Amino acid sequence: MLTDIHPKLPMRNKETTKDYYINQLGFKQFGNRDYDGYLMIEKDNIQIHFFEFKDLNPKENYGQVYIRTDNIGRFYQDLLDRTVEIHPNGKLDIKPWGQKEFSLLDPDSNVLTFGQDAI
Repeated sequence: MLTDIHPKLPMRNKETTKDYYINQLGFKQFGNRDYDGYLMIEKDNIQIHFFEFKDLNPKENYGQVYIRTDNIGRFYQDLLDRTVEIHPNGKLDIKPWGQKEFSLLDPDSNVLTFGQDAI
């Protein structure tokens, strides 16, 4: 019965968020309309939505999303080639729970963790 999930994360500045996700991570804007204070982006089979929160303190933001991938090595290398900053504690590694993962921090300190089965 459930078919999709589209996480909603806070953003302070729509243009900064849009630039990061589109120009650095390779997403594209979803839809053909632009909404004031709201952004929808997509890549492959996922969407992430953002709502404007101008007073957000990035040091107090706990927004997180876990994104599964089927080729984590290639995606990780693509981000390195684009000189995207990887989270200092989130380099590509196999975790004790059997997932190969890495993490990024977006401009508002939302954590994006990408993972794939290590087996």
